[in-house]
Amino acid sequence: MTERTASVRRDTLETQIAVEINLDGTGTSQLETGVPFLDHMLDQVARHGMVDLSVRAQGDLHIDAHHTVEDVGITLGQALAKALGDKKGIRRYGHAYVPLDEALARVVIDFSGRPGLEMHADFRRSHIGEFDVDLFHEFFQGLVNHAWMTLHIDSIRGDNAHHVAETIFKAFGRALRMAAEGDPRAEGMTPSTKGSL
Repeated sequence: MTERTASVRRDTLETQIAVEINLDGTGTSQLETGVPFLDHMLDQVARHGMVDLSVRAQGDLHIDAHHTVEDVGITLGQALAKALGDKKGIRRYGHAYVPLDEALARVVIDFSGRPGLEMHADFRRSHIGEFDVDLFHEFFQGLVNHAWMTLHIDSIRGDNAHHVAETIFKAFGRALRMAAEGDPRAEGMTPSTKGSL
């Protein structure tokens, strides 16, 4: 496979975001979104997805974190799509179950070329520290819309909201790694009977 890297910048009146990704990295990250819990979750994606990830964001955090979190998802989705290119030779599908103490999450990915999100997570409280848990959905919706992927997220169980979130992001990283990695038996082939994704 050729080098699978991408650099994307997104500038709006609300946010300025730069994302760099290497799908064949070592799991390192440089994260400065201005939203500490989002940085913590993105670090899980990099580490467990074995991708090198740099995200720098400046947003209207004096209002709230909504625009920043959503736009980071959008920009990361654009970077994923760019790094994957024509998707030839990838496995396309990925899945992972990840536990953390009492919490358990399942994430399933299909780089289908069709954006779709099914997210089912029951958080027992509305905030983790200062982070509004509603923003997880906004992040993943922005991501799938611009990565052209189908994503199913199920929090199977969990009482601690931090644990629930962390299992979701770790499982996403693991599923991403599986779906994006090269399939040695399908080198150069598009993983679809349609011939394109």
